[in-house]
Amino acid sequence: MPKMKSHKATQKRFGVTGGGKVVRVKAWRGHHLELKSSRRTRRYAGKAVLDTTHAAQIRRLLPYL
Repeated sequence: MPKMKSHKATQKRFGVTGGGKVVRVKAWRGHHLELKSSRRTRRYAGKAVLDTTHAAQIRRLLPYL
């Protein structure tokens, strides 16, 4: 049986915590940060834990996660 391939776009965007939860980087933090208020950019900072329904989809795309 050949190895399953990981979905490369998903692999770049998602990770896993030590406890096994799927995490993602929040959107809207890419560029044009001068226009956005500091309150707004703080809101976009950090990582977010994915909902369990979406986590199942991610695990299907990343079998070795």
